[in-house]
Amino acid sequence: MAKEVDLLVAGEINPDLILSDPNLEPRFGQQETLAEDATLTIGSSSAIFACGAARLGLKVAFIGIVGKDIFGNFMLEALASRGVDVGQVIAYPDQKTGVSVILDRGADRAILTHIGTMNALRADQVTDDLLRRACHLHVGSYFLQTALLPGLPDLFQRARALGASTSLDTNWDPAGQWAGVAASLRFTTVFFPNEVEALALTQASTMEKALHALAKDVPVVAVKLGEQGAIAQRGDEIVHVSAFSVEVVDTVGAGDSFDAGFIYGYLQGWSLEATLRLAVACGSLSTRAHGGTAAQPTLQEAMAV
Repeated sequence: MAKEVDLLVAGEINPDLILSDPNLEPRFGQQETLAEDATLTIGSSSAIFACGAARLGLKVAFIGIVGKDIFGNFMLEALASRGVDVGQVIAYPDQKTGVSVILDRGADRAILTHIGTMNALRADQVTDDLLRRACHLHVGSYFLQTALLPGLPDLFQRARALGASTSLDTNWDPAGQWAGVAASLRFTTVFFPNEVEALALTQASTMEKALHALAKDVPVVAVKLGEQGAIAQRGDEIVHVSAFSVEVVDTVGAGDSFDAGFIYGYLQGWSLEATLRLAVACGSLSTRAHGGTAAQPTLQEAMAV
């Protein structure tokens, strides 16, 4: 039976407020600092990923938690305007939507985050009915989603039993412990670490050893290598694709756009090389503008590079 949606994203949902100025230097002591520019935009790894996948043409549904407030309304409207189904998002009247304030100086940035409802989603809120609708389930920001973590192995196992493939992007662990991931990797179809995360998770001495170790547990592993592109392994097949040359404005969300491109190719049944090439193209092209979603490419744009 055909599924209603290609992709279900279970994750955090919050905006980014970006204050930009090459000389930005905030000062305490009741001193006002002026910024050259301000942008309120879609934030959070999971939401940026969802937008990237929808931009490529996938049917995407999102489940997460927001507060009944201005930031929550902004995110719901912004995702819906990009073709993401937000009918499953839950609004809590007594909690605040999370928000990140990014102080951007061009070459460097500082990030101030109020976690709000970012960590509020529970695995049991992702129902079997939702999973039956989807071909694929994606979870990002593993270490931020503290309410989701205890039930994530069961959630992924349920998804697999109901005919959905799964993918996981842990992002960085602020505590530096890298604990608990193995239980979820047992039921993960596609895993998306970057190079530093892969080395930290495996305690391997080289990228090659880390990739090999992860590929023992996960059918498909795609590791983001920044300016060096990406490397992926499926079974005994290993493919490397170099990054594409673009004028980089902002790298926020590049990894999430990479993930979206990879999942598109994966769901189409493409070869590992073609899938990784699309992922690298999506990640590279997404850096052409400020924010995580403004420069995300269409499928035609990504295929043309």
